[in-house]
Amino acid sequence: MPDHPEHCNKIEPARVSRRRFLKWSAAASAAAPALAAPWFVPGSALGAEGRPAPSNRIVMGGIGMGGRGTGVLGSFSSFPEVQVVAVCDVIARHRDNAKDQYDRKYGNNACTAYNDFRDLLARPDIDAVLIATPDHWHAVIAIEACRAGKDVFCEKPESLTVKEGRAMVEAARRYNRVFSGGSQRVWEDYNWFHRMVRGGAIGPLQEIWVSVGGPSTICPLPEEPIPPGVDWDMWLGPAPWAPFNRGRLNYRAWRDYSGGGMTDWGAHGFGGALFAAGLHETGPVEIIPPNGKDVPLLTYVFANGVRMYHGGSKAGIHTFKGADGMICENDKHKPAPSIVIPNYRGRGGINGDFLECVRTRQRPFRDIEVAHRTVTVCHLGNIAYWLGRKIKWDPVKEEIVGDEEANRWLSRPMRAPWHLG
Repeated sequence: MPDHPEHCNKIEPARVSRRRFLKWSAAASAAAPALAAPWFVPGSALGAEGRPAPSNRIVMGGIGMGGRGTGVLGSFSSFPEVQVVAVCDVIARHRDNAKDQYDRKYGNNACTAYNDFRDLLARPDIDAVLIATPDHWHAVIAIEACRAGKDVFCEKPESLTVKEGRAMVEAARRYNRVFSGGSQRVWEDYNWFHRMVRGGAIGPLQEIWVSVGGPSTICPLPEEPIPPGVDWDMWLGPAPWAPFNRGRLNYRAWRDYSGGGMTDWGAHGFGGALFAAGLHETGPVEIIPPNGKDVPLLTYVFANGVRMYHGGSKAGIHTFKGADGMICENDKHKPAPSIVIPNYRGRGGINGDFLECVRTRQRPFRDIEVAHRTVTVCHLGNIAYWLGRKIKWDPVKEEIVGDEEANRWLSRPMRAPWHLG
């Protein structure tokens, strides 16, 4: 296990200077005069065909245009008030396909494709961005987007480390940005459990089982030639340098880029469990890894006595046990108590919730503080697995108590020039 330093150097991340912005503008004019001069504007852009006028439009850009990013940005663009004007990806095929999608959608050539996210964020016409890059890029891009005055919708898991997550919350608050995490399943898939548990159908909650994947591992893949159209150095970004291998692009498995299934589906599964239990704005006080004896499953202990386990669900992702009974996926035929639980604002699921909050400046259902608390649970589970020992957690100070080595895992060093502010 690598020995991570206690903290990273605290310097400002690279920011987009006025000189860089002017250079971008000049380059755009030279490379594509149609972007610098008036072009044909379809009636829909002026509010015809039932679309909002430009003054009521939410202008978006997408960063990370692989499969998931393309799908989520496409969902946003289905809202009549949204106009997608820019896409970014370090793989040329991804960004070119995304640009073509929106050029065809709007019937013009006005969507600009970028390799460097800073060029997209420099545009003053963009109101909000989708971030759907690999996990190790989320924090740097999201914090820079907040500084640039953009609202942020970031795919889960929102962070690679606990310190990154807290820095994202602080940036959203400092710059007064709407910042939504991307787990749609927390409400849309699991709300029956929320009504059952919060409505008292199983009595006072005692135990929760959450069956999702395990931690990420160190990548052993050998070097391969870098294909044309792949900016490998930019793909790595803040992660440690490593030779290209196409298997690294499947980043979920590798510790330098992701927390594995523990943070991937864990953001959904643990997020749903915490929300049902009303523990989504705090965290556990103790995390105990399995020992092959009296502790068969990774165990989270909360201050109110509730225990949550990684794995072991009777059916589906979740099983909840209360003083008066137990429920799992197989029990969803049972009617849930008719109670009101605040969830999405506006219309159209988690995407509509974000757009409504962009308009009203309210906090979304998966506000970054809540999303950060969820992925922190995932990170702490990984740390306990990697160290193979019990850790005690202070959810107020967000520190591991009395374990310097474990605390070093709350952050990671970043490859220059990338740093958190």
